[in-house]
Amino acid sequence: MTLVILALVIWVAAWALNAWLSNGPLSNSRIAGIAVPLIFGATVLIVWELVVRGMNVAAVILPPPSVIAGTFAQNLPTLWADAVQTIGKGAVSGYIIGCGSAFIVAIIVDRYDFLRRGLLPVGNFMAALPIVGIAPILVMWFGFDWQSKSAVVVVMVFFPMLVNTVAGLRDTSAMQRDLMHTYAAGYFQTLIKLRLPAAMPFVFNGLKIATTLALIGAIVAEFFGSPVLGMGFRISTSVGQLALDMVWAEIVVAALAGSAFYGLIALIERGVTFWHPSQRK
Repeated sequence: MTLVILALVIWVAAWALNAWLSNGPLSNSRIAGIAVPLIFGATVLIVWELVVRGMNVAAVILPPPSVIAGTFAQNLPTLWADAVQTIGKGAVSGYIIGCGSAFIVAIIVDRYDFLRRGLLPVGNFMAALPIVGIAPILVMWFGFDWQSKSAVVVVMVFFPMLVNTVAGLRDTSAMQRDLMHTYAAGYFQTLIKLRLPAAMPFVFNGLKIATTLALIGAIVAEFFGSPVLGMGFRISTSVGQLALDMVWAEIVVAALAGSAFYGLIALIERGVTFWHPSQRK
C-alpha cells in the first residue's frame, strides 16, 4: 500500500510540474515543449511500476515496466527479426504499393468525373470492411508469407490515400484555375504547377494516416497465418503461452516503429509544404 501512496504523490507532483511548465513563464519555450511529454511519459511508467508492485498484480495480467524492459533486452534478436518480417517486408511494401497506386488513380479520377462519381462510393464501402474479414481471404490467396500481409496493407491504405488526394486536387479556387487559363496553361501544366502543389497537405495527411493503418494491417494479418516469424505471430503465440511480458515487448517495438514512421513522413511534409500556414510558427 505504501508504493501505491508513493505513486499517487509522484503523479500529483508531476501534474503540478507539467501545469507550471505549460502555463508558466517557460510555456512557449523549446524546453517546455520537450520536458512536458518526457515528464508525462516517465511519470506513467513510474506510477505503473509502483501500482503493479504495490497491489501485487499478477504478471499474466499486467507485468511491470521493469520486467518488460528486461524481456525486451533479452530478446533483441527475436524482436528485430519479427520487426523485419512484419514492418520491413509486409508493412513497408504494402504502404509503398498502396499509397503509390492510390496517388496515380487519384489523378486519373480527377481527370474523369465519372470515375470520381463511381469509384469514391466504392472506396467508402471498402473502408468500412473489417480487417478481420479481409485478412483471412488475402492470406489464402497470397500464401502465408509477407506477400499476403502486404496485400492486406494495400487494401487498408489505398482508399484513405485516394480520398485525401482527390480532395486535395479539388481544393484550388476557381480564381486560381481561371488565372492559369488566362496564361494559356493546359490541363497537365495546371496540374503540375498549381493543383499538385496545392494538394500536398492533403496528400501528406493521407500518408500519415496510412502509416498507422499499414502497421496495424500487417500485424493483424499475421494472426491468420504466417511463417514462424513476425510481430503478429509472436503476439499470438505469446498470449497462448501467457508470456505477457513478450507481448508487451512486441507492443513497444510496434509503438517505436510507428512513431518513427509517422515522424519521418511528418519531417518530409515539413520540407515539401514549408509554404503552408500549418508549417509556420
